[in-house]
Amino acid sequence: MNSDADKGHLMLPEILDLAAAESFMELMRQRANGNAQLRLDASAVQTLTLPCIQIILSAIRTFGTVSVRNPSLAFVSAFEDLGIEWIQYLDSNQDQDPAQEPVQNPGLDQDRVQEQGSANVESQAANEGGMPNDPGQSDLNQPSDSVMGKRILTIDDSKTMRDMLMLTLVEAGFDVLQAVDGQDGLDVLVNEQVDVVITDINMPRMDGYEVIRQLRRNPSHKSTPILVLTTESEAEKKNLAREAGATGWMVKPFDPDRLVATVRKVAP
Repeated sequence: MNSDADKGHLMLPEILDLAAAESFMELMRQRANGNAQLRLDASAVQTLTLPCIQIILSAIRTFGTVSVRNPSLAFVSAFEDLGIEWIQYLDSNQDQDPAQEPVQNPGLDQDRVQEQGSANVESQAANEGGMPNDPGQSDLNQPSDSVMGKRILTIDDSKTMRDMLMLTLVEAGFDVLQAVDGQDGLDVLVNEQVDVVITDINMPRMDGYEVIRQLRRNPSHKSTPILVLTTESEAEKKNLAREAGATGWMVKPFDPDRLVATVRKVAP
């Protein structure tokens, strides 16, 4: 990634893969420490992987001094294909050539990233409809008294995803514990009490389904809210999670505001 410190611009590379995501994450930390404005020039981007999309989403929301300039069609398509409203992340001060400005999609479904109730495991991408009573972003950015002291355990074998969850949840006022796989998650819960568990499905040693089953067999976690956060969206897998005892199902990449709203709703 090429950075122009004087202009506060960062030219994103053509391919935003896992290595680029990790580099971007480190740069965001450095920028956050200096509270510096950073504009991401996305004109050269041709390929985005899920970790980079998630980092860009969370970095913009968490640090507040990050915006996007000149998004390429590939950049726009990557977000729109996931039902994410990319237009809100644009740099409002950019001098963009109208001939290069991407056409907004008036049919973009703003509510594909959904919230799940305690009785049903729903898909974010497969169904229409949005979160009832979805709080505004300004409210979500401020920790509320109701979440202060609430503890969340995140279980994911991706360090990048764990970092994104940590950034999002800590900013919202939650205490966060982390586990690198299913077995590690169960080990953490032997000595720690949590209010909500967020788990991936596909992990080494123990997958998310087995984590849910074992927790539901434990009297201490019969009613602990368990949210699944995964790239999977097949109905069969969602049914398996529901049968195992999952409280909700969310699809990666997660929308930070909606994730926080969902955790706030299910946290006892």
